Amino acid sequence: MGIGTVLGPIIGGAFTQSSAGWRWAFYINLCIGGAAAPVLLFLLPTYDPKPQTTHLNRWREMDFVGAIILIGAFISGVMAIGFGGILYAWNSGQIIACFVLSFVLFVVFAVQQELAIFTTPARRIFPVQFLRHRTMLILFAETSCAACGVVVPLYMIPLFFQFTRTDGALEAGVRLLPYICLMVFFCIFNGAILSKYGYYMPWYLFGGIFMTVGAALMYTVKAQSSNSAVYGYSSLIGIGVGAFVQAGFSIAQALVTLEEIPEAVGFITCGQITGITISIAVANSVFLNKAESGIASILPNASSTEIQAAITGVGSSLVNSLPADTKVAVLDAIIEAMSKAYIGVIAGGALAIVLSLFLKRERLFLTPGVTA
Repeated sequence: MGIGTVLGPIIGGAFTQSSAGWRWAFYINLCIGGAAAPVLLFLLPTYDPKPQTTHLNRWREMDFVGAIILIGAFISGVMAIGFGGILYAWNSGQIIACFVLSFVLFVVFAVQQELAIFTTPARRIFPVQFLRHRTMLILFAETSCAACGVVVPLYMIPLFFQFTRTDGALEAGVRLLPYICLMVFFCIFNGAILSKYGYYMPWYLFGGIFMTVGAALMYTVKAQSSNSAVYGYSSLIGIGVGAFVQAGFSIAQALVTLEEIPEAVGFITCGQITGITISIAVANSVFLNKAESGIASILPNASSTEIQAAITGVGSSLVNSLPADTKVAVLDAIIEAMSKAYIGVIAGGALAIVLSLFLKRERLFLTPGVTA
């Protein structure tokens, strides 16, 4: 996390409001990469850790079977969560099939990784051995909880201001700065203090408490809430998340042998990606489903298409045609649905607190060594 985290929402919002279009928020990376290519190709020193290994053997070291199974498991699961209640009913065959397929693929992935089928223990994509170490397993879960606290506010806070203050994409991105700046600051602060003193358990307890309190306060936010309240509540989440979102990477490397450091980094990265993927899928599904049911109760004669268009923005034709009091009721229903998305962040913060109590009260040193 760094300057890109701070400027990303602002730059993306600026592109969205400009004539270039929102897609340039992604295309700009190609321009930056092209400008940096000469430096990467000609100035950086070349280092080959396995000079005697052929390219064919390097490809053979990849666990393609495990990667394909894992991708399929995540995609089918996210499709079930994302489409459920919006495009298809939760009890429809399509949604049930996606859930069943996701579950089956995760089971197949677990068996394939444990038995090293079509791969080897050293080459499998998921380091199963760390599941037998208590501290590593807790770090995995803690990192997933922190990831939830990162992505849900990043998604929901701009939406709140776009609905309630009619902000454009750029203005809504700027509203994220109190949250992002404090998150980045505490992330850097955690790295400096942790490397100096080595005690890691308090960071997870401290971060979980602030994350839970901030998310609980965001849950109470209404359309009439002041800007300062939203800034303050979200800043508490930023402080909590920043305190431990990146800590797991350093701690995991200090807990394992030198040979296992790459696998430890991959293990914590998997926890982070899992938290991001699941939390944003669930939060978005909760928001859309609750908003649709809330608006349907206010406008029983409106079609599903009109209701979904209203959720995309208060500038929809349906919302603009409503009387003032009904328009306020619709907006309140949308904001109330948005607050429900923070339930996952509250749960993540509470879990982080509980799990922190099971971490060892030890001081880490730079000498690696496995701690169970």
